[in-house]
Amino acid sequence: MLFKSMLTWFVVFDDGPSWAILITELPFAWLIFGLIEMFASKRKLIYYVIADAALTGILFSVFMYHKYYGVIATWQALQQVNQVTAVSNSVFSLMDPYYTLIFLDIIVITYLLIRRRKELLKPVRIQRPERSRRNVAFAGVVVLSFSLSLFNILPNRASMNEHTKAEDMGILNYEAYALLDAGIEEDLLDPEEVTQDRIDELKGVQQPSTPAYFGSAKGKNVIIVQMESFQNFLIGLEMDGQEVTPNLNKLARESLYFDNFYQMVGQGNTSDAEFVVNTSFYVPEKGAAAKTYFYKNVPSLPKLLKQQGGYESATFHTNVVDFWNRRELYKAVGFDTFYDQKYFGKDNSVYFGSDDEVLYAKTLDKLKEMDSSANPFYAQVISMTAHHPFTLTPETPELKKLPLPEKYEDNSVGDYLRAQNYADYAFGQFVEGLKGAGLWEDTLLVVYGDHQGMPLYSLDTKEKELMQDISGREYDFSEMTNVPLIMSLPGVTESRTISTLSGQVDVLPTVANLTGASLNDQIHFGQDLLNSGEENIIPQRYYLPSGSFLNGSSLYIPGVGYEDGTRYSLHKDQPANGSSEDEYNRALELLRLSDSYMTALPEHGGALPKEQAAK
Repeated sequence: MLFKSMLTWFVVFDDGPSWAILITELPFAWLIFGLIEMFASKRKLIYYVIADAALTGILFSVFMYHKYYGVIATWQALQQVNQVTAVSNSVFSLMDPYYTLIFLDIIVITYLLIRRRKELLKPVRIQRPERSRRNVAFAGVVVLSFSLSLFNILPNRASMNEHTKAEDMGILNYEAYALLDAGIEEDLLDPEEVTQDRIDELKGVQQPSTPAYFGSAKGKNVIIVQMESFQNFLIGLEMDGQEVTPNLNKLARESLYFDNFYQMVGQGNTSDAEFVVNTSFYVPEKGAAAKTYFYKNVPSLPKLLKQQGGYESATFHTNVVDFWNRRELYKAVGFDTFYDQKYFGKDNSVYFGSDDEVLYAKTLDKLKEMDSSANPFYAQVISMTAHHPFTLTPETPELKKLPLPEKYEDNSVGDYLRAQNYADYAFGQFVEGLKGAGLWEDTLLVVYGDHQGMPLYSLDTKEKELMQDISGREYDFSEMTNVPLIMSLPGVTESRTISTLSGQVDVLPTVANLTGASLNDQIHFGQDLLNSGEENIIPQRYYLPSGSFLNGSSLYIPGVGYEDGTRYSLHKDQPANGSSEDEYNRALELLRLSDSYMTALPEHGGALPKEQAAK
């Protein structure tokens, strides 16, 4: 167990293990093994193997989850193990051969049990006086171990940073704490206290009397394209003089381009991005939004546009709709129709479903049908081909269109660039299709990245150096969470780069302003990026520890509390400063307001959106 703990700490914590794990990790194992000694008189070795396998499974899950998400997994995250099979190629791509050593003792002991089971499982007869002394001794071990575990847990409960908390408590103690803490109710507010004035005050928003661009897209179609794993450093990036994403570069040059825009997703990843953009609420503290809020009657963009503009809404995704509970999410958010794998089929399948070219081509067919209606439409399109581990497939070499310098071969950075180059190519075809169908001039097009593609915790030393070469600065958390936002309304939006701090929660109010939809009666935590000035606060969850937030100049990540936190500059060659304890408290209060309001929302009780299959 000491060896297994050391291996886990090597993977999870920057400084690796220290002798402190003798106090933080081993007592939990002693506690379990002491109980076995006290109460198992027969087949003791089998109980040891079961306990060993359980503790090993927890440690293995923790470091594999950390390699993929950068998060210390708890029982809530491990409840989603059914999602792992769908991303198994991503998980296995992060495996190092030495990780399997964590199972070595289980394999050896199980083999011995099978070969020598009669000898090893033979009951050991112990005289009653000796048994009594043994039980007293092991009771002492259990009490001491339990006391040491409490000693590690209790003083560290107040730590804001889950990563720091797990390091100080010990991973096994932290897992036990997380399990027990799940039964403690959140400190929520009365929903009557959640007002738009309070939200705007915390964020520093001042609404202009005459907002710019208001109603510029009134009556126009709205298409929102969510780009899988698309980070902002890709915009304008060239490799040996060749643009990696020429089509999105062109769109950014000709449109409103928000280069200081950040992801706000949680455990649900892509589905959380869909939720945040369509609702302007924050993701829940624990779990995916689609699993936590699916039964709620959620205020949303589809409902707003339908109520005030008569919009028909549809969402397009080549995966099966039940992945991340999207069927129920779309019901809660209020989409009229969804198109999933049943409609797109499995032609040119990559990872979850058909490739992006199929996605855009078949989506365009439906958009033409929707455009024939008297009412405008709102369509959200979810691209998926550029999904981790970005290798596309050996069967689809034609998707790998980008030549790269040799140093980018056979590593995740090069794979990522090629995958995003293909995603851009397919998106370019979609734009040309919109123009050819006569939809371009009559559409507000919004494009954004859903979440990071190059997580720090998954990169080896060489890959981090390549990322530093690309970005021209140390690749850190601020660079990792920076994704692009582009808004284009031909004939209305000029070519402009807007560097106001912004996040996915700000998309809904900005689109509402452009389409002339009033938000006076709808609670929202974002702000209209075309009228809100320079001030903004972006609270973060899950991928960054609780209490993390962005302001105009830096990303702040807490330690045990505010005082020992770390700041990362949002801008190249500028120091990280400007964050204050007041902003930290305001960010936490915004999250509390969102949690309180969402928890108090009534159940929707509505019908599922229409499911469309290929005809």
